[in-house]
Amino acid sequence: MIDYTKEELVELLRKTPEKFNEWKQEQEEVDLSETDFSGISLNEIDFSGADLNSSSFADCNLSLVNFSDTDLTSVDFTRARVLECDFTDSLLTGADCSYAEMTYCNFTECDLAGCIFSETDLSNSDMSTSLNLGASRFDEDTIWPDPEYLPDDFDAAYTKDLSSLSDDEDTVQSDY
Repeated sequence: MIDYTKEELVELLRKTPEKFNEWKQEQEEVDLSETDFSGISLNEIDFSGADLNSSSFADCNLSLVNFSDTDLTSVDFTRARVLECDFTDSLLTGADCSYAEMTYCNFTECDLAGCIFSETDLSNSDMSTSLNLGASRFDEDTIWPDPEYLPDDFDAAYTKDLSSLSDDEDTVQSDY
C-alpha cells in the first residue's frame, strides 16, 4: 500500500485519476481535509466516505464525481461546474457554492444547513429529500430545479436570511 501526501494525491488526481480510485479502494479512511483542488478537472472520481472538510474545489470542472457519505463541511465550490455528481448522505454544512453550476446532481439525504447557493444554478438536480435546505442561504438569482425536485416544505421565493428579520419594535417610530 502506497502512502501519499495530500499534495501527491492532488497530482495523482490531475495526471492519473484512475490510479487515485484504485488507491482509495484500499483505504479505510481518506483524509483530504483542507486540500486545494482549485481549477482542476475531475471526472469519475470516487471521494465517497472521504473527509474533504474545508477543502477547495473553486473554479473546478467536476463530472460524475461520487461525494456520497462525504464530509464536505465548509468546502469551497465557488464558480465550480459540477455536473451529474452524487452527494447522497453527504454533509455540505457551511459549504460555499456561490456562482456554481450544480446541475443534474443527486442531493438525497444531503445536509445543506448553512450552505450558500447565491447565484447558483441547481437546475435538474434532485433535492427532494435533502435535509435543512430551508436553513441554506440563497438569493433571487439562484436557479432552482423544478418543484418536484425540491422538498415539499421549501419556499424558494423566501430569500431573506435571519439577519434581515426585524422585531415589531424596530419599525415603531419613537418620540425621543
